[in-house]
Amino acid sequence: MNKEELYNIAFQLILHAGNARSSAMEAIQKAKEGNFDEVEAKLIEADTALNEAHHFQTSLIQKEAGGEEFDFSLIMVHAQDHFMTSMALKDMASEITDLYKLIKKA
Repeated sequence: MNKEELYNIAFQLILHAGNARSSAMEAIQKAKEGNFDEVEAKLIEADTALNEAHHFQTSLIQKEAGGEEFDFSLIMVHAQDHFMTSMALKDMASEITDLYKLIKKA
């Protein structure tokens, strides 16, 4: 894999992870407003984007496991960081939504 291909995968990871992060943040805002139907749609959007990002990450893992070697750049490290924090934020958005549901019931 050449540097251009590696950067393309990194930017795809950043793109999809960023979309997931945005959807998760929107889900939290919708929960705060009490719009729980919209929350579920935003969480589904976040999951879909994370699945897309995971697809690109998995392609790299498979190539490396198959013996292909490539240098990781700061961009790839950033992409992985972005992906992992977006995954954590999506999980937190689900938990925060549950808390807002409890607050709205009280």
